Amino acid sequence: MTLQLHEAVAQLRCTPAVLRAWLEPLPAAWLEADEGPDTFSPRDVLAHLIFGERSDWLARMRIILEHGEARPFEPFDRRGFLAEARTWALADLLQEFERLRAANLASLASLNLGEAEFARRGTHPALGPVTLEQLLSTWVVHDLGHLAQIARVMAKRYKADVGPWVDYLPVLTRV
Repeated sequence: MTLQLHEAVAQLRCTPAVLRAWLEPLPAAWLEADEGPDTFSPRDVLAHLIFGERSDWLARMRIILEHGEARPFEPFDRRGFLAEARTWALADLLQEFERLRAANLASLASLNLGEAEFARRGTHPALGPVTLEQLLSTWVVHDLGHLAQIARVMAKRYKADVGPWVDYLPVLTRV
């Protein structure tokens, strides 16, 4: 086991503040940028994170703890957030994410999880057996991946403008 829950929680606690500091002062052009059809803008990513706080991480954790592998997780609609992304103001999205993340971390803390619980297994509808440790680790990496996605999407707004430096800026050339 490599998951250190206090370290994971520290990282999960940072994401809402990072997004507020990063996105709140920006004009709409930055928030609505995307990489083309069927891709996420920074606003979309924020709404996706909210959707996950509501229906993914804690819900799946509870299934593992209460039912183990006997009850598979509900499939996660990776695009179930789109209506909110388009209708909520950025300030409201940020506030909702902060509220939900704080509540979920408080619920997580109240469970007093240890190594025995981390080894408990559940059933992912597409991946099969997974452990609670894997789910918690994925929650952290999911946040970090979406922060990297936001950086990549926003950087690409200036891809054509950096000229020959493009070869020195992997955020513009790596997927």
